[in-house]
Amino acid sequence: MKKIFCIGEALIDMMCTDRNVSLKEGVNFIKKCGGAPTNVSIALKALGGDIQLAAVVGNDPFGDFIFQTLEDFNLDTTYIFKHNDKFTTIAYVSLQANGERDFYFQRGADGFVRIRDIQDINFSKFDIFHFGSATAFLEADLYYTYLYLFNLAVKENKFICFDPNYRDLLFGNHKEHFITQSLAFIEKAHFVKLSEAEALLIAQKNSLDESIAYFIKITKATFVITLGKEGSILVFGGRNYKIPSVEVQCIDSTGAGDAFVAAMLYQVQNLKSDIKHDLDLKLWLQFVENANKIAAKSCEYLGAIEAYKHLSFNL
Repeated sequence: MKKIFCIGEALIDMMCTDRNVSLKEGVNFIKKCGGAPTNVSIALKALGGDIQLAAVVGNDPFGDFIFQTLEDFNLDTTYIFKHNDKFTTIAYVSLQANGERDFYFQRGADGFVRIRDIQDINFSKFDIFHFGSATAFLEADLYYTYLYLFNLAVKENKFICFDPNYRDLLFGNHKEHFITQSLAFIEKAHFVKLSEAEALLIAQKNSLDESIAYFIKITKATFVITLGKEGSILVFGGRNYKIPSVEVQCIDSTGAGDAFVAAMLYQVQNLKSDIKHDLDLKLWLQFVENANKIAAKSCEYLGAIEAYKHLSFNL
């Protein structure tokens, strides 16, 4: 099995249990371990994969809770660090009737992953590097460490997976910076996962077709644009293919995109052949069909971590 390295935020999702209300109206909350890279890592471990996560949490009860959650999924915590002076990052989440979410972030320790924290990793051990942090392009230590690791992965000709995980609340008036950085990653990645909104934003086009045409011009990467319950669009070899999802009763879509990425990484990780040259259209179509099912399954539970306990490749 090929090994994966992932870097980014580990945080607390404060989930409002009052359904179909905004965060302003919500009263009751429960805490869940979260953060896109953490979700991907946990989901992949739940599926039976192998991944190393690098992140920073606060030296506080929430940080302890994240450590316990990771250990419950048998995730290696060697590169999960505790910051003594910063609190664990918290994301408040309120669910709407259709499963969509209302977000608010209180950023803390996640931005303090330093280059020296990861410099001793045995780079030769890892075949795949996943960059899927929602906060990595914000100004902080994590930003420079993220770029350092990405440039090293490019130099060492590693298989690179990228998921931008855009959050409007985080970037606000700094969308241009997010777009510029995302394009740099997309141009050099081997596999890219985008939501429909992210594709339109990053390509700065008015339609999905125009966005797809733009990405085909700037990257050789295989990429998928996820469409929620409508399924996904695979773009491979200059052509695009619509792959439908499966119908489920959506309770909470939090972490569904991360489950999709985890399912894709799991399948790539288990290839016996060369991952950069032997992935043909037939394999990609099968991978996306499977990942659609995994992502849909994750929507049947409240909270991403609870959902990941039920994930399986017995499709």
